[in-house]
Amino acid sequence: MEIKEVTDCNQKEMIARRVLHDLPEWFGIPDALEHYITESRKKPFLACFDNGHVVGFVVLHETSKDCAEIFVMGVVRVYHRKGIGRQLNAAYEDLARRSGYSYSQVKTVQMGHYEEYDATNNFYLAMGYKELECFPGLWDSWNPCQVYVKHLRT
Repeated sequence: MEIKEVTDCNQKEMIARRVLHDLPEWFGIPDALEHYITESRKKPFLACFDNGHVVGFVVLHETSKDCAEIFVMGVVRVYHRKGIGRQLNAAYEDLARRSGYSYSQVKTVQMGHYEEYDATNNFYLAMGYKELECFPGLWDSWNPCQVYVKHLRT
């Protein structure tokens, strides 16, 4: 596996589109899907490759001068539970630290609403993220927004 920063906007879009379309349980709302893909073109973007084939990616978004956010992350289904998410998270955190951020945050659907998002929550907890706050109406009443934070130690 190789993780590389991708700078070409068209390649970012192609990678995001390919990976996210493989994950409709997480990215099944068409408008939200297109938002992630379009906005990912403009942000720092890391992709994971297996023998030249894209298997996942993560995108960094600045929320303040001190805090980066995992804007979107995805790993193609056949590569789930193989450590790709951990590798992408480690590369993202390294990029965030090198970029001068002290903290990271991520937003996801609160635990207890969907099995897929429970797995997502457990992943972030395993990566050392801590619950900060839940915003029940940020997205909509069916998808309460859980915010996790992590101090990026140097």
